[in-house]
Amino acid sequence: MAQTASPSGAHHTRSGKGHSTWATGGAMFAGVLLFVDGVLAVLNGVVSIARDNVYTLNGSYTYQFTLTSWGWIHLVVGVLLVLTGLGIMSGASWARVLGVGMAAVSIVANFMWLPYQPVWAVIAIAIGVFVIWSLLTDRTRPVAR
Repeated sequence: MAQTASPSGAHHTRSGKGHSTWATGGAMFAGVLLFVDGVLAVLNGVVSIARDNVYTLNGSYTYQFTLTSWGWIHLVVGVLLVLTGLGIMSGASWARVLGVGMAAVSIVANFMWLPYQPVWAVIAIAIGVFVIWSLLTDRTRPVAR
């Protein structure tokens, strides 16, 4: 089908269906972001497991775990994010579905991690939101029915 570009940056096919160029490039970028976020989570987890005095708790918070527990949480989530990111970058359709779920898990974990690393947690939450948006709006590949 022929495509035409509109001033807004969206491409429309003659059938009337459109997709955003941001979402198309964003799906691959989402895989890269999940991969990098996973690597950073693994490193964060290793540091938390190895040394309990690296991070300090800022005030009291409802969701308190030991830093060793947080280390294991970040390590496991990080490994799953890395594998999911690699799957998305390779074009696997299962990885796109898993990517939405893993991004949601990352958002929740980083929300609970706010008192230890507030700036990074907010950045990771924003990354997760972008990943979910881009994976759900990219319609360049046919959806399995």
